[in-house]
Amino acid sequence: MNVLIIGGSTGIGAALINSLNQEGHKTISINRSGETFAHTSYKCNVLNDDLPSIEESINSIIYLPGSIQLKPFKNIKKEDFILDWKINFFGAVKVIQNYLPKLNSSENPSIVLFSTVAVQTGMPFHASIASAKGAVEGLTKSLAAELAPKIRVNCIAPSLTATPLAARLIDNETKLKSATERHPLKQVGDAADIASLASWLISEKSKFVTGQLFKMDGGLSSIR
Repeated sequence: MNVLIIGGSTGIGAALINSLNQEGHKTISINRSGETFAHTSYKCNVLNDDLPSIEESINSIIYLPGSIQLKPFKNIKKEDFILDWKINFFGAVKVIQNYLPKLNSSENPSIVLFSTVAVQTGMPFHASIASAKGAVEGLTKSLAAELAPKIRVNCIAPSLTATPLAARLIDNETKLKSATERHPLKQVGDAADIASLASWLISEKSKFVTGQLFKMDGGLSSIR
């Protein structure tokens, strides 16, 4: 299986590439640094650059770029909203539209997108990122309906996960303790665990799953 991973240089993407490589799949990564452990890597800013032409078939697309811009609503500028929407929503749209013909011609094609626990569970200071990720959730369901039965589309909504993107939120013992205590399972997310769910969603084992939102959030959105 050939898996196209957007944003795979660190965090969940790097964990996913490592896992898929060990399982014998071919990974193709597009990211801003161009440096990953994928079989094939392209240096590309998906927001501003032309997307690379990929000769190989593509069985799955996993779009990982995200942002954590937490501000009081009164302080969020229009430019802040626009940036979050570009990174999280319009980047995904651009990638999917560009490589959709590749998916249509492959076997067991699928798409995995990423949201956040803050969409379904209202949280202060999340207005910008939650609105952008809310659009991602809407896109997931719309595409799942439109592209069925050929292409499956699902979305993962993690809570705070220990990645470079979220490092500033848990970069000392006090912050980490506060973050873990908010979750019923008393821990923050692990990149490898999130990657394992994405890997399952693109596998044959999930061939009867589409249009779903998976809340991988330590119970934060469901229990107290």
